[in-house]
Amino acid sequence: MKYYLGMDVGGTKCAVVLSETDAVCIMDKIRFDTNAERGYSEIIAELISSAREIMHRNGIASEDIVACGISCGGPLDSNKGIIMSPPNLPDWDNVPLADMITDALGIPCKVRNDADACAIAEWKFGAGRGAENMVFLTFGTGMGAGLILNGRPYPGSCGTAGEVGHIRLDADGPVAYGKAGSFEGFCSGSGIAAMAKQMLSIYNGNTIIPRDNVTAKTVAEAAVKGDKLANAIYRRCGEKLGLGLSVIIDILNPEKIVIGSIYQRSGFLLENSMRDTIKKEALAVSAEHCEIVPAMLGDDIGDFAAIGVAKDYAEECL
Repeated sequence: MKYYLGMDVGGTKCAVVLSETDAVCIMDKIRFDTNAERGYSEIIAELISSAREIMHRNGIASEDIVACGISCGGPLDSNKGIIMSPPNLPDWDNVPLADMITDALGIPCKVRNDADACAIAEWKFGAGRGAENMVFLTFGTGMGAGLILNGRPYPGSCGTAGEVGHIRLDADGPVAYGKAGSFEGFCSGSGIAAMAKQMLSIYNGNTIIPRDNVTAKTVAEAAVKGDKLANAIYRRCGEKLGLGLSVIIDILNPEKIVIGSIYQRSGFLLENSMRDTIKKEALAVSAEHCEIVPAMLGDDIGDFAAIGVAKDYAEECL
């Protein structure tokens, strides 16, 4: 029996997971708090010790593991396996993570940024299965994308392909990704909260949005209860989502766009305005050939992302 090892490295939580190669499911995992302030050496040491613990309790040796996949927030150099100063991992400056894991465990290792890794997960195990050209959008705290083009992950010439959150959709609007009116400014958890606060400041009607706790979730909860302002906020977000998707559809002509997090939970609040905008903005022939669907892997996507990176690396390179 052969196995894949996966590591999901985040600013808040980390996980080490194990899967069989011929029946991909998470058969064992260890999670721990990152506590990023302790520095990369201690965190990587815990990743390695957690991997050894999983291998020990499952009776698995290094030679039984085909590959290790790592999902980590960028910026990073996937080809060299180097982490380059992610904002949520202070002091991870040019850390050769892939080599460190390989040297410690004797297992071939591949690193990809978390958006690319999640795209691979949905492509191999989730809503994007069977697609040759697929885009995965994070739509969570921020807005990023992972690209699958011509049946392969596409990182770009320097690993930054898919940074759709930086696209400016309007001359003005919520600031995110360092840019007012950006895709991320309108279509992210922080963006929805910023829009809500702005609209609340000029709204004279009644609303059940809690002014002392304005988040994408509380606005969605108010919208579900019929709140007029909350529904207007999500309708505007849906319009901007449709505008951003139209750019992606026109440029990349994907057969499928898979959207996670907020769309996965609250897509029904965004759907009508999103679809109406796509009809107005995108090339009709391209839009008709593009299926837009919610992500399938839910809260387990980080685990499957890491395993997906290992599986893709093994199938392509080993």
